[in-house]
Amino acid sequence: MIAYVGIGANLGEARANVADALARLAALDGSRLLAQSSAYRSAPIDSSGDDYINAVACIDTTMSARDLLVALQAIELAHGRERPYRNAPRTLDLDILLYNDERIDSASLQVPHPRMLERAFVLVPLLEIAPDIEVPGHGPARQFLSAVGGQIIERLN
Repeated sequence: MIAYVGIGANLGEARANVADALARLAALDGSRLLAQSSAYRSAPIDSSGDDYINAVACIDTTMSARDLLVALQAIELAHGRERPYRNAPRTLDLDILLYNDERIDSASLQVPHPRMLERAFVLVPLLEIAPDIEVPGHGPARQFLSAVGGQIIERLN
């Protein structure tokens, strides 16, 4: 299964946390890192605190979507992730954006990620590594770029 994972952090050593998350994704059992975007800086949206460092990774995995979610949450916990309230600043945030062409809607997991098409910090790095990606139920991801054009995002590398 091909999965796209959104990565973000704005507490502590955010850039190092994002880089470590990419390394941990590459080392997941039954998975292989196929692509990773550049790192980007963006202001918090519906959140607070310092600017976020964001990236997107593409992995090939034998894990189910639920098992992948559990593995991502374990990586977050290893970085001291706390969830005191919705959209709180975080040491690391990992989200399954896409999982093949599946659509999942459960209490613990929604794929495609429900806000991915509203966030430049997701769309820009995603389109860097997958310029022709289609979002199940929505069409080409690139068609949503104009809607997030007012969100400031800066490529770091």
